[in-house]
Amino acid sequence: MQNQIETMKKLTYGTELELEGITRRRAAEAVQSVVGGEIAYAGGTYDTWTVTAHDGRVWKMVSDASLSSRANSAEVVTPVLRWEDMDTLQEVVRALRRAGARAERTTSQHIHVGAGEMTVKQIINLVKMEYRQEELIIKSLGTHESRLASYCHRTDAAFIERLERQKPETMRELNEAWYGYYNANPTHYDGSRYHFLNLHALFTKGTIEWRGQNGSVHAGEIKARIFLALAFTAKAINARCASCRTRREYNPTSAKYDFRVELLSLGLIGDEFKNTRMHLLKNLPGCAAWKNGRPVAA
Repeated sequence: MQNQIETMKKLTYGTELELEGITRRRAAEAVQSVVGGEIAYAGGTYDTWTVTAHDGRVWKMVSDASLSSRANSAEVVTPVLRWEDMDTLQEVVRALRRAGARAERTTSQHIHVGAGEMTVKQIINLVKMEYRQEELIIKSLGTHESRLASYCHRTDAAFIERLERQKPETMRELNEAWYGYYNANPTHYDGSRYHFLNLHALFTKGTIEWRGQNGSVHAGEIKARIFLALAFTAKAINARCASCRTRREYNPTSAKYDFRVELLSLGLIGDEFKNTRMHLLKNLPGCAAWKNGRPVAA
């Protein structure tokens, strides 16, 4: 398990927070209050405001067509972050909330994990691990069904079938499996991006995107979701192989127990991840300690 945590701590990540009730300028001021640096208005298609922090990294506040109010909303896009930046990110979230930001039903959180030097085999491991546990993950995150029907479809079974049949060994072969053909120049808004686990980002940004998170202005929730994505990625990197032939069926009676066991297998154990487990289990029915519920005393 120590190797698992060490791998998690070496990964890079970033997140996009869709927010209502706050202008992009006000969001920039909130971010600056935590990271310091300079605010600038860049404008352009996304009416962008930026905060260049003292360390040189740039935080962006952009418009998003999926939000209900163009004037009074913002998507906060972090720079590339590392494990040690989590406290700063949480303080940014708290500052945004104090400034009036809200996470309405129309909002979401996207998480990008840097693929870095991951091999094709490791990426496929991740896809299979996520696919096998997908329904439990969806229920854990409380993902709205309306979002699953539009901006983050469940993993395409046809994609999984192509992985099993073609057994990609190169990035080109993985590209063909993802798109269904070799796509040498993927466009930014290619329709394949709208999946719970988005590999389109791998071919355009070098990241693997998790799109199933609803919007939130709760620093603990946001941290827990990022840790979940990092933990799955670390496990995929360290695993010899992965299988999704026996996809886990969602069982409301044992859901909380089942996912607790999964979290422990991901290395999210001990006091360090106690709060993470609480947030990732709170939406699930059942009992964390007993698979079929606490036994009734005779």
